[in-house]
Amino acid sequence: MSDYNISALNKVTRGPKRATYDQEQIYRILDDTFLCHIAYIWQGQALVIPTAYGRDGDKLYIHGSLKNRMMACLLEAEKACVSVTRLDGLVLARSAFHHSANYRSVNIFGSVRAVEDDTEKMHALRYIINHMVPDHWDHVRQPNDKELRATRVLEISIDTASAKIRAEGVVDDKEDHQLPLWAGVIPVTEVMETPVSDPLLPPGIEIPGSVEKYVNR
Repeated sequence: MSDYNISALNKVTRGPKRATYDQEQIYRILDDTFLCHIAYIWQGQALVIPTAYGRDGDKLYIHGSLKNRMMACLLEAEKACVSVTRLDGLVLARSAFHHSANYRSVNIFGSVRAVEDDTEKMHALRYIINHMVPDHWDHVRQPNDKELRATRVLEISIDTASAKIRAEGVVDDKEDHQLPLWAGVIPVTEVMETPVSDPLLPPGIEIPGSVEKYVNR
């Protein structure tokens, strides 16, 4: 893989030393979570909505209802900006000014198209489900024709992107190092707890291997 070309659109201008345009590293950040935030304009108002996604190569898939205004606006604009962030730590400095966070973030800029073909729709929905919990598509009832017709699926191509990463400790002014104040990092991790089965499950239904593997990773 190679780096994305740097342009006025994807260039990181604040803290450029923390920027990366490496495609493989950007893909790793995208694959480490399933929730993104997408910006769009509706009636002259800027809005941001969180939504689940799935990645297949250089494409992201999202889905929603046919009446979803975000998806309608994205189709009209034919362009999208998608943001993904993983929080890795709280950086508590001696000074309020130098408080920060450790994180991995990605901004994606891409073209938008509607996925119309039913076979391709099922492919996209499988990627969304499996992006949330790997291999879980094989443990669900797949959408029927009515559900497919009621679902809008969009493909967002990753035309260009950039990432910004902070993975370091406290950066205080030297004159503050001797202050009688604590400084350090509180690591942040995502913890999957024990699955809670639906009480309406028929007797004998066990937690599938995809879920067991996911929570015990």
